[in-house]
Amino acid sequence: MIAPALLEVTKGHGTQNDFVLIDDRRDDVDLSAELVRALTDRRSGVGGDGVIRLAPSTSLPEGEAVLAEDPSATWFMDYRNADGSAAEMCGNGIRVFVRFLERLGLVDAGAAAVAVGTRAGVRRVRREPNGWYAVDMGRWSFPGGESAVARGFDAEVRVAGLDVDRPALRVDVGNPHTVLALPGLAELAAAELVHAPTVSPTPERGTNVELVVPLGEASDGRGGTVGRVRMRVHERGVGETRSCGTGACAAALAVRSWGGPTAPDSWLVDVPGGTVRVRMLGSGTVELAGPAVLVATAQVDLAALLAG
Repeated sequence: MIAPALLEVTKGHGTQNDFVLIDDRRDDVDLSAELVRALTDRRSGVGGDGVIRLAPSTSLPEGEAVLAEDPSATWFMDYRNADGSAAEMCGNGIRVFVRFLERLGLVDAGAAAVAVGTRAGVRRVRREPNGWYAVDMGRWSFPGGESAVARGFDAEVRVAGLDVDRPALRVDVGNPHTVLALPGLAELAAAELVHAPTVSPTPERGTNVELVVPLGEASDGRGGTVGRVRMRVHERGVGETRSCGTGACAAALAVRSWGGPTAPDSWLVDVPGGTVRVRMLGSGTVELAGPAVLVATAQVDLAALLAG
C-alpha cells in the first residue's frame, strides 16, 4: 500500500483523550509506526494520544475472528498508541470512532447499537438521548484471581513524587491496567506521571497505571447509589493523558472490589478532561459512557510531516 501525498484526517476527543482519525475504507493507507508518531506529535504534527484508522474488518488478520463473532462488525477500529504500537482497545477512542462513523453516514448509533471490530473482540456502542455514547466494554477480570481480590492487591507500583511504593490491583479490560489507591487529592496532585511508573512484577505486555482517590457514594436519584472516584492515568505507549476509558473502567472495578459486596455497580469517574460513567452489567461485562466530539478535519501534507 502507498500512502497518498495528502492525507485527510479528523481530530476528535472523548473527555480530552484525543485522537487523529483516518477514513481508510479503501484500505490504502500504510499506517506505519513512523507515520503514527509524526501525526500524534503535538508540535510538528496534528497532535493526539493516538491514531484511529477506520478500516474494513475484512482487511485485517484480526478481522476474521471479529466477523466470526459478529458478521455485522464490518468496520474495524485499528487503534495505535502515540508511539506507533498497536493497542487492543480504547474506551474513549471507540466512542469517538462511532461518532466518526455517524458523520460519514455509515451508522446510526441512536437507532441501534453498532458492532465495532477491535483487537479485543467485538464491542457494541449506542448513542444515548443525552448525546453520550455508551459502549459495552466486554468481560473484565482480575488477573491475580480470588487471592488478589481478597488481599486487595497483587502488584506494587513506584510513582515519582510519592514517598513509598504502593500496593496495586491488576485489572484486565481487554487491555492491562494496574490500579492503586491514594488517601487524598494532595497526593494525587503530587504524583509525577511524565515518566512511566515502575510496576512489580513487570507486566509482560506493559500496563496502564491508574492513580485513584475514592470520593464516596451518593444517591443516584432513582433509589440506588452511585460511587465517585477521581483518577489520573499513565497510558502504556503514550504517557499521562487527560482521560482513559478502559482506565476509568479499571479504576471503578478496583474501587468497587475494595468496597466489598455492598459497593454500588455504577460509578462516576472524574478525570482531568471531564467525567465518564462506568456501570457493571448483569451480563458480567462493564459499560463505559461519556461524550465523543469531532472538532476539525484537515489535509495533511505527508512529505512535510515526515520531513520532521
